[in-house]
Amino acid sequence: MTEFEGIPAPLSRALVARGYTALTPIQEAILEPDLEERDLLVSAQTGSGKTVAFGFALAPTLLGEEERFERAGAPLALVVAPTRELALQVERELQWLFAETGARIGSCVGGMDMRTQRRMLDKGAHIIVGTPGRLRDHIERGSLDMSELRAAVLDEADEMLDLGFREDLEFILGAAPEDRRTLMFSATVPKQIAQLAQTYQNNARRISTTAEQKQHVDIEYRALVTTDKDRENAIINVLRYYDAPTAIVFCATRAAVTHLTARFNNRGFTVVALSGELSQTERSHALQALRDGRAQVCIATDVAARGIDLPGLELVVHADLPQNKEALLHRSGRTGRAGQKGVSAIIVPVRARKKAERLLQFAKINASWANPPTAAEVSARDDERLIADMAAAASSELELTTLTKELLERFSPEQIATAYVQLHQSRRSAPEELQTLDLGAAPEQRKAREGFAKSTWIRLSIGRDQRAEPRWILPMLCRAGDITKDDIGAIRMQQNETSVELEHSIAEKFFGSLGPKAELEDGIKVTEMDGPPAGQSSFKPRDGAPKERYKKPFGKPRGDKTNEERVKPGKFTKPGKPEKAERAPRPAYADKPRAKPAKQWESKFGGAADAAPRRPGSEASNRAEPAENAPRKARHVSKTPGAKYSGKPGVKSDAKSGGFGDKPAGKPFTKSGPKPAGNAGGTPPGKPKRKGSAYSDPSKSFKAPKSKARAGGSKPKSKIKPRD
Repeated sequence: MTEFEGIPAPLSRALVARGYTALTPIQEAILEPDLEERDLLVSAQTGSGKTVAFGFALAPTLLGEEERFERAGAPLALVVAPTRELALQVERELQWLFAETGARIGSCVGGMDMRTQRRMLDKGAHIIVGTPGRLRDHIERGSLDMSELRAAVLDEADEMLDLGFREDLEFILGAAPEDRRTLMFSATVPKQIAQLAQTYQNNARRISTTAEQKQHVDIEYRALVTTDKDRENAIINVLRYYDAPTAIVFCATRAAVTHLTARFNNRGFTVVALSGELSQTERSHALQALRDGRAQVCIATDVAARGIDLPGLELVVHADLPQNKEALLHRSGRTGRAGQKGVSAIIVPVRARKKAERLLQFAKINASWANPPTAAEVSARDDERLIADMAAAASSELELTTLTKELLERFSPEQIATAYVQLHQSRRSAPEELQTLDLGAAPEQRKAREGFAKSTWIRLSIGRDQRAEPRWILPMLCRAGDITKDDIGAIRMQQNETSVELEHSIAEKFFGSLGPKAELEDGIKVTEMDGPPAGQSSFKPRDGAPKERYKKPFGKPRGDKTNEERVKPGKFTKPGKPEKAERAPRPAYADKPRAKPAKQWESKFGGAADAAPRRPGSEASNRAEPAENAPRKARHVSKTPGAKYSGKPGVKSDAKSGGFGDKPAGKPFTKSGPKPAGNAGGTPPGKPKRKGSAYSDPSKSFKAPKSKARAGGSKPKSKIKPRD
């Protein structure tokens, strides 16, 4: 075939030069004559050739009847992709597809120099490919002119909505002319995509191929069950067994990418990393190393799960289980593209087998369950490849070189063959020894767990007093003894020891893995028991029938009465709480007798005063009240000659030093102590006199000036004199 029908001649010649012999179903559906000027909503599985398909859809809108573009100015088409890698890949695909049309194609993605992109836009471009955030930035800055736009393409629209680019997409489409074409390409069409299509598309045509309903028929799915500690070793054996020219290993986190990259580099693999924490330059170099063959394995997060097309990618390994079925399909879709065959290997830890089964069921994928390749299987596969390479070399006509003749003269053919095999094996990483697990029956045929026909009990030197718990004893036994949790039955804990039931057939293997000391982590000793502990039979599984729950009696028993006697039927009353007796009314305040009647007292300034209650400790109570009516606290008599009353024995009370008789001099009064008898010398209450201060000399104490009485009331606040 020299040309493809229904495709513009320049694009048809580019397909032939690229090696295309047939079109995919989605590409053929785009070429229908009645779809040239309509909006499209296309859904097709990943790897079906969608990039070339929307190139076919853009050609009649941009070129018309012409075969070459005119001088570049404002962009005529805009392609929006979710990730930088996908945007750059779309740019490369469109460049070879429109190579003979003279199209100028540029990219505007994040992580690159914005000044370079602005200069490219100023020079003019026919098609711009970019990510939502950077395109919106250029539109807001005025460097991207949308006035001449004829078509807008949203590639992987569902992924852009999942990444939170809805607002950016609405802004970009709102800035474009209303008479443009809008083409949406998506692997699935959820409700959000349908709403976006109704808002920004005009009478769109829905296109879905029959291949969309089928899973990747060119991909072989394999679920490999392994233990937690053998997970990384299982990945190494998978890479060695298939020996794919290019392989990609998907991890859940960036930290896992960093760890596996260092581990595989140490094992001799040529590895590159791809994650969101890398710069755009580092990510571009990593992908280019895979395309050039300088790297064999790519360790990546889900940032590489969408749209990335790597030539020769024959193996996809899921180091961590995908979060949902969409992630599983898009990860696996990196292989088996454009009719090529590929393998998708899912590493399934034993504890996550049920989760993996549900994931495959939701994705409608029938995977073959098996153990990871063992070291013997990897070595056998290496021998097969070596023999195949030798057969291919022997079939070709090669002339004996001088070096070959010299080798045959000096060594026998057996020695040369042995040296070649050793050299071949030394260049490859040695496989890992893995534990072989019994996968059992198929998921739908597995029955409930049965009890052990014969069991062996072991004793651990740790118990409740050492805060032992089954949740960390169980994985510790599995790690140390190379067994699974299905090999462990009942766990019974005592104060200083724990009894564990093991399946009898694995007991010998368990003690062999522990070694001669028979110890677990942290020096926990393991000994074999003669039988089950006292009062404990062999492990019996639950029969599925719910046990009758223990009904706790209501309340606490009081006396000889039972709950039925205390609680009346039909009415809830809280038992055991006596009724409160009514309080007698309190007498009125006027009727309450006073502790001490008020007495008249004379002011120290002379003159009678009205009767008033005396405040204990006041000046009036201390000076005017007779001694017999004012009981006082007994005072200590100082033994110092000439001393008067003092608060403590041996402390002299001195009026000049500020002593008041019942407190030592030099200390301030507190709330708890008695107050002074008087306020002589102008000393404020609570502060002692200081010699030479204003308090000790009454003449130096401050006195407020007396204000003159004003007729007619108090002194006005304002100083302004009132008018006459």
